Amino acid sequence: MKADETSCSTFSYRSLTCGSWSPSSCQCSMALNSIKKPSSSNIISSSNLSTNPHQQKLFSIPNQETGLYEYKVFGSLDSCKAELCADVYMDLAYRKHWDPYVKELTEKEIDGRRAIYWEVAYPFPLSNRDYVYVRERRLLDVGGRKIWVVLARSSPETPYPEKNGVLRVKDYKQTIVMEADGHAGTRVFMNYFDNPGGMIPSWLVNWAAKSGVPAFLTDMKKACANYPLYCQNK
Repeated sequence: MKADETSCSTFSYRSLTCGSWSPSSCQCSMALNSIKKPSSSNIISSSNLSTNPHQQKLFSIPNQETGLYEYKVFGSLDSCKAELCADVYMDLAYRKHWDPYVKELTEKEIDGRRAIYWEVAYPFPLSNRDYVYVRERRLLDVGGRKIWVVLARSSPETPYPEKNGVLRVKDYKQTIVMEADGHAGTRVFMNYFDNPGGMIPSWLVNWAAKSGVPAFLTDMKKACANYPLYCQNK
């Protein structure tokens, strides 16, 4: 199995290109740069998360246009190899099994483009949100270090019909960088911004993101542990 292919035989790819968006080497370099600690002048808050299950450090960076925050999370997943983490993150079918907020998640070809449709279940009385986005995974060799990079962004140019009662998120971006920690685990760096729209107060959106983004690593660790059995039983 090559380093940039998944372990489930029914879900394999080399370099996934969604639509006409194929990140350049420059964009991948920018992704690597994005994992650096933000400038102190841009940080609203930085904290070691309360329970700190994965040695997580969270930085909040203001987005002046929306009043929301962009988040950077630095953490580690012990007992999870970097390639396995990348495989789990890319496997949409598997995510339906471990992410309780997935209402619908599928990859489709639309007008010759490959894009992902994702509906997220929001708690009552809020309306669900959905995303149409593109992504790509790259395996980089940086001075002998193997680094997995996943870039994702919303794709408003992709013609996908909106659902009644579901709000379309048109401003979303995420970068995940994973590499071995020198032992049996993975260092994970995540950069995330999401504007859910609607009438949700910005303070509530920020609170939910600040809580939910770090919790993603906890969910990922559980998903990684169960992935070999999932693949075996497919």
